[in-house]
Amino acid sequence: MPSPPDPSRRTGRRRPPLDGRRAAAVLLTLGLVGLAGLGAASATAATARACAAGATVIADVPWPQQRYDLRALSQITDGAGVTVAVVDSGVDAAHLQLSKAVRPGKDILGRQGNGRFDCVGHGTAVASIIAAAPVAGVGLRGLAPGASILPIRASERLEINGAVSGEGTVADVAAGIRAAVAARVQVINVSISTPGDDPRLRRAVDAALAADVVVVAAVGNQHERGDPTPYPAAYPGVIGVGAIGQNNQRVPTSQVGSYVSIVAPGESVIAAVPGRGHAVYHGTSFAAPFVAATAALIRSHDRSLSRAEVVHRLLATADPAPGERPSPEYGYGVLNPMRALTEIVPPLDSITQPAPAATTTPPMRPTTAGDAGRGSPMSLAVGLAAVLAFVAAGVAAVAAAVPVGRRRRWRPGRLEAPPGSVDLGLVPVTRDQVTRTSPRSTQRAI
Repeated sequence: MPSPPDPSRRTGRRRPPLDGRRAAAVLLTLGLVGLAGLGAASATAATARACAAGATVIADVPWPQQRYDLRALSQITDGAGVTVAVVDSGVDAAHLQLSKAVRPGKDILGRQGNGRFDCVGHGTAVASIIAAAPVAGVGLRGLAPGASILPIRASERLEINGAVSGEGTVADVAAGIRAAVAARVQVINVSISTPGDDPRLRRAVDAALAADVVVVAAVGNQHERGDPTPYPAAYPGVIGVGAIGQNNQRVPTSQVGSYVSIVAPGESVIAAVPGRGHAVYHGTSFAAPFVAATAALIRSHDRSLSRAEVVHRLLATADPAPGERPSPEYGYGVLNPMRALTEIVPPLDSITQPAPAATTTPPMRPTTAGDAGRGSPMSLAVGLAAVLAFVAAGVAAVAAAVPVGRRRRWRPGRLEAPPGSVDLGLVPVTRDQVTRTSPRSTQRAI
C-alpha cells in the first residue's frame, strides 16, 4: 500500500539534453508513492548500471562557469581536503567527471548501499556543479573539483505533469543529514524542501550546526504557489539559496521570504547526467550547490574558519542585488566566489553587536561665558603647541621608515588586516564585467 502523503518536495527540474525535444516540467518531491520497479533493497551494481541512461556531451562552457572564472579560482584553491555531503537521490560515481570525487556514502532508502548510484539524476547534477573534474572537450567544470562528495541517497520523489512518484520521506532526509554529520563532512548540500517544520529535521540540522558543519539548502520553486516556508532552508543558521538567471534577476519560480540568504545561478544550468553527458537544469536545487562549493573553497583555503565565519564571509562578499540588503528576493546579494576567497571582511562580531542607543551621545549645547577661555590667547597657545607636536611626530615617523625602506630595497610590505578581521592573506579583488555564454547562444555581457 502506498505511504501516506508527505508534502515535502525537492527543488529543481531538469531539461532533457539539447536534442530539440520540449522539456517536461519536472519537480522533485518527497514522501508520496513508491517508484514502480525499484524496491527498497535494489541498491545493487545491476541497478546502478540500469539507471545510467546517459545523454549528449555538452562542449559549451556554461554561463555560471564563465562568470566565476574557474581558472582564476583554481589558482587559489580547488577545494582539496574538504568533503561535501549531497543529501539527495544518490550520485552516479561512474560518471567520468565524478569518478574520482565520489566517496562511499550512505543509502538511507536501500538501507544497504553506499549512495554511489542515481536513478533520478538530481543528485548527480548537484554533485557535478560542486566537484565535476575538468575534461578536455567538455564545458562543465565544478567550482570545487578538488573536493570530495559524500553521496547520501535519501529521496527519489518526482512530480511530472502533476503526477507524483518515488520514495523518501522527511524522516529519510533527516537521517541523511545525521549520517553526513557522523561522517564528519565540512559542508552539507540539501536541494530538498518541505513546507512543514518537522522536529526530526530540525534536530538533524541543529546537530549539523553544532558540529560546525556549513548547511546549504535550496529555498524552493513555489513562488507561484504562495511561497510556502521551506525547510530546512528556513531554519536559523542554514544558508537559504534562491535562483537567478543570466540577467541577474530572480528566476520567477524562486521563492521569496526572510529565509533567502543569498542567490546564485539557477536557470539554464548545465550539469552531469547519470552514465555520461549533460543536461540543462532549472531551479533553486541547482543554485544551492554553487554556494556549497564556494563554502568548500573557503574551508579548504582557511581551515581555521568556523561555520559562522564561513557563512559571514559568503554573505558579506555577495554582489549587490536589487532592493535592500538583505531583501526577501535576493537575501544579501549574488554569490561571488572570488570575493568570498580574497576580500578582507568586517569581523563577525561587528555585525552581531547591537548599535549604541542614540541617547548615548551627549547633546550639543550653546557656548556660554562660562566656557574655559574659548578664543583666548591661552587657548590659542595650547592649540598651536598641539599642532607642532603632531608635525614633530610625523617627521620622526618618516625618519624611522627610511632605513627600513632601504633595507627592503623599497619593496612593498604585506597589507595588514584591521584588528579582529578575517584575513585570508590575499589582496582584495573586485569583479569586473565578464562575458558569458549559454548553450546554443551568442555571447552577451552582464
